[in-house]
Amino acid sequence: MATALKEVYNNEFINHFSALVQEKSASFNATKFKQEVLNEDWEDLKLKERMRRISTVLGRCLKGSYSDQIALLFQLEQECQGFPYLFFPDFVEVYGQNESDWELSMEAIKRFTKGSSSEFAIRTFIVKNPIKVMSLMKEWATDENEHIRRLASEGCRPRLPWGQALGLFKVNPGPVLDILELLKNDDSLYVRKSVANNLNDIAKDNPQKIIELVKAWQGQSQQTDWILRKGCRTLIKQADPEIMRLFGYPEVENQINMAEINSQLSELEMGEESEFSYQFTTKGDSDLHVRIEYGIYFIKANGKATRKLFFLSEKNVSGGQTISGRRTHKWKDLTTRKHYAGEHRVVLLLNGVEFAETSLFLKG
Repeated sequence: MATALKEVYNNEFINHFSALVQEKSASFNATKFKQEVLNEDWEDLKLKERMRRISTVLGRCLKGSYSDQIALLFQLEQECQGFPYLFFPDFVEVYGQNESDWELSMEAIKRFTKGSSSEFAIRTFIVKNPIKVMSLMKEWATDENEHIRRLASEGCRPRLPWGQALGLFKVNPGPVLDILELLKNDDSLYVRKSVANNLNDIAKDNPQKIIELVKAWQGQSQQTDWILRKGCRTLIKQADPEIMRLFGYPEVENQINMAEINSQLSELEMGEESEFSYQFTTKGDSDLHVRIEYGIYFIKANGKATRKLFFLSEKNVSGGQTISGRRTHKWKDLTTRKHYAGEHRVVLLLNGVEFAETSLFLKG
């Protein structure tokens, strides 16, 4: 079994970090820090709860003012880099909210993101003062450091996974789009991925704004076109007619001569895997650009079914050509999906349209 991500914060890590702090500050009570962090409920805490525990206890165990504490963390930032040190910017979120500390907190957020990521910590500051923080993040969008430019995008994603949702930008994504305009042709793939994910977030609440953005940005550069294609993935999965047209997916309802999908098994146990085979034949003499997917109508806890799509391939198909393929699907519970017993419909989709279906029974 894979080790849970929260285990990056284990006894060895806490001991190591305590020793690093004590090297910089003789007044640091490492014993108290470790006792309060690793108390009786430590094993029950989830990843972000452990992170918050560390940052909160650290603030209680460091002597001096907030500025003194941040100065100490600045001394440690070169040694403390990577995913586990997300609690550095979290420390800023917890202890740096006073208006008098705003400039220092923003400096810390900016510095710490280069060694880890401040995408979660900045969000509380955005909610508290969106105009002031977003103005600063527009400056960050032109920084020479790719980590800081990425923060300008990732930090204001309306639906950032694991992060505080930014409801104000779900309603009005204008300030976010102003920042993305500055990043739409960024040289860094790291930054472009964030811009695309941000657009995908916005598309879930404001699809028409993203459609208009595609019309304005499309064709400007390869980097921008890549961002748009990835940023519109939800709209493409939804087979939004205008998006499908903008990305070159023709209507196929009258262009398919035959389509089928079959399941290797008619029933299976939880945790097993099954193989699907599919094929279709196009009509006519001209090429057809086809996005091929399969969908499963998963049974939910309430007995209703919800469709989830899985990408198979995308290709130009000649008129009269038959395309076939196979795919293995694992019916194993994930953190994002739990399986329930019952009959599950499996469908074949071409350019977002269901053309064939089969079914299998998942036993409890």
